[in-house]
Amino acid sequence: MHTPTTLQSHIAGRWHGQQAHQPLHSALDNGLIYHTHAEPIDFAEALHYARKTGIRSLMQLDFQQRAQRLKALALYLMERKEELYEISHLTGATRPDSWVDVEGGIGTLFAYASMGGRELPSSNVLHEGPAMALGKRGGFAGTHILVPRGGVAVHINAFNFPIWGLLEKFAPSFLAAMPCIAKPATATSYLTHTVVKMMMDSSLLPEGALQLVIGGTGDLLDRLTGFDAVTFTGSADTAVKLRSNANLLREGVPFTAEADSLNAAILAPDVTPDDPEFDLFVKEVAREMTGKAGQKCTAIRRVIVPRQHVEAVGQRLRERLAKIVVGNPKMDGVRMGALASMDQHRDVSERVERLARGNEILFGARDGFNPVGAGGGGGAYFSPTLLLCRDAMRNDAVHDIEAFGPVSTLMPYDGIDEALELAARGRGSLVTTLVTRDPAIAAHAVPVAAASHGRVHILEREAAVDSTGHGSPLPQLKHGGPGRAGGGEELGGIRAVKHFLQRAAVQGSPTMLAAVTGEYVRGGAVKESDIHPFRRHFEDLQVGHSLLTHRRTVSEADIVNFGGVSGDYFYMHFDEIAAKDTQFGKRIAHGYFVLSAAAGLFVSPAPGPVLANYGLDNLRFVAPVAIGDTIRARLTCKRKVDRNRTDEAGRGQGVVAWDVQVTNQHEELVASYDILTLVLKHA
Repeated sequence: MHTPTTLQSHIAGRWHGQQAHQPLHSALDNGLIYHTHAEPIDFAEALHYARKTGIRSLMQLDFQQRAQRLKALALYLMERKEELYEISHLTGATRPDSWVDVEGGIGTLFAYASMGGRELPSSNVLHEGPAMALGKRGGFAGTHILVPRGGVAVHINAFNFPIWGLLEKFAPSFLAAMPCIAKPATATSYLTHTVVKMMMDSSLLPEGALQLVIGGTGDLLDRLTGFDAVTFTGSADTAVKLRSNANLLREGVPFTAEADSLNAAILAPDVTPDDPEFDLFVKEVAREMTGKAGQKCTAIRRVIVPRQHVEAVGQRLRERLAKIVVGNPKMDGVRMGALASMDQHRDVSERVERLARGNEILFGARDGFNPVGAGGGGGAYFSPTLLLCRDAMRNDAVHDIEAFGPVSTLMPYDGIDEALELAARGRGSLVTTLVTRDPAIAAHAVPVAAASHGRVHILEREAAVDSTGHGSPLPQLKHGGPGRAGGGEELGGIRAVKHFLQRAAVQGSPTMLAAVTGEYVRGGAVKESDIHPFRRHFEDLQVGHSLLTHRRTVSEADIVNFGGVSGDYFYMHFDEIAAKDTQFGKRIAHGYFVLSAAAGLFVSPAPGPVLANYGLDNLRFVAPVAIGDTIRARLTCKRKVDRNRTDEAGRGQGVVAWDVQVTNQHEELVASYDILTLVLKHA
């Protein structure tokens, strides 16, 4: 038996709370395992500490350095994951359920460390370009920048994913240099407490970057300002209550909600019981009903199928659900654990009773429900429950009532448009799955479904080999949905970081914009010298270092030779008669010849600090180059990113983006692009 322990908050750099207060119980046997603490939290102190200490310590690092800290933190937690698994089972989660929470959460740290390292600058100003000319003579331009808000992020999380819920919000706000105050749902806060304790013990977090609230939020929301932000995951009703806080409204505090919703799965009319897609559909529904005991904001609540297949889907679901062994996750063969608490058990029971009125229960507790290792029946075990609503167009309850457990309702439709209408009756959902073999059905249905769903998951035999499933939000893709689902966005790659940054428009000369953004802006001042930019080490290069090359006249021999080397004999380059009938009126050089010729003009061929060219961005062929035209190139250091990495020999290196402009004899731009290179450091 676990010895009850009083959980502590982590406030203003210290652990806070000793006196036992609210008891917390194991989902497995309802045994007492922890208490919250009784001592109140001084939220004025917590906010002062975050604003004065947390922001300062985070701003001493740049985007790249914070990304490195995230990676190091992820590695640290991964080495200690078994301790998290051991405590996670007290929430009623099986090992696969806990994998989503534990390694899914840590994986999100890895994902944001990687995305931050690839996409963010080695500064605290993110240029959201391109810059644009605002005047005819080139002296006035404008662009957008994103900068840290200078506020605090308050993250309020649900009980179902105590680790992932924390880390998927913490990662992007940490990258954005926004200190966090995390408030997990009390019922499973002991698991969040464990991972936060690990994070503090790692010594990888800058001082004040993360605080933990065990228990209520008190007057925290009443003390926030417009520079702060609040994110919430949980029920739609609680989201409304928090969002309507008078201070949040008065101060204009950004509030992002990701709320539980009545997600749907649609079996398209082209799929028959003989198709593999039919079994994929049944498997996906059963998995989403029983994974995490149905306690997922993305779980499938409404199963929408062609009327002629209702009986077949119902039968196969009953067969699959009957094989699900429910019980203590520590027992062999158990595939579904308990709900998170007895309070949750009572809530789900009441909602199933309401859903059952006027509907049929196709599978439920009466079908041999007998939890394994339940310890005398004290645990929060709940039978997978499948209902059937034969007339969902006239039954509002199935579109309004969510039983947040292993509960779904099967409903028939007549025609794909009616199926989409039923899905939309949820008034906004996080995700819907469409199972179809027909691309035409997908092309018709997805845009309609996308209007009321944050994510649309198309499933068929080709996607099934790699599909992460209906209920798996990915760091790279947006998580959130309209209406009842909260109207907010989380994750979505670097988009999530930008949610915690402040966007500002900046106007000025190209030279001034370059100074502000840390990126060369065309038309701005350049720095030319006798030293070729490719001969400079990373530390010696400055944004604006530039080279204007000598000239080269393009000949017919160039075009013929390039065609022979490349195999590109397109008529525009070789057929004089056909070329006369085009908009150019004559033969022109290959665009990629112009690109190659420009490289020949600006490359410094001897060994030097530039190690490799690993890509081109923003390539445009702006104007044609004809036989007899003379071209030259300007190469300018556009952007430097210090990823703080070394090669196998231990030599430091950074990434440099070079702006390349190729012009003709009339000073007209003919080609434009960025080159990305690895450049050595001195040490």
